[in-house]
Amino acid sequence: QVQLVESGGGLVQAGGSLSLSCAASGRTFRDNAMAWFRQAPGKEREFVAGIRWSGGYTVYADSVKNRFSISRDSAKNTVYLQMNSLKPEDTAVYYCAATDRMTITTISSGYAYWGQGTQVTVSS
Repeated sequence: QVQLVESGGGLVQAGGSLSLSCAASGRTFRDNAMAWFRQAPGKEREFVAGIRWSGGYTVYADSVKNRFSISRDSAKNTVYLQMNSLKPEDTAVYYCAATDRMTITTISSGYAYWGQGTQVTVSS
């Protein structure tokens, strides 16, 4: 059974940085894609960034491009999201997701496995 556990959320001032981690257990990911999504109150869950485990190919939402960076550590079976230059509009619950497919999709229904989410709050 696949489990994804996020950590690293918190409260930060605008312009600050946070780093999120997503530790995967239950299987070893090698040829699939993982992603970060976020959901703000009253809004739909939206794609933030995705990474292909093999080769490290990445995709970013336009809203976070050049500010956020997704990476993975195969030895630790962990995916990271480094968030810099944070803005109040980045405030949301951030979710880690994984799919058995190699393709990175920006659609949440394309991911079978989800973490419980971690809150990120950016104050102005």
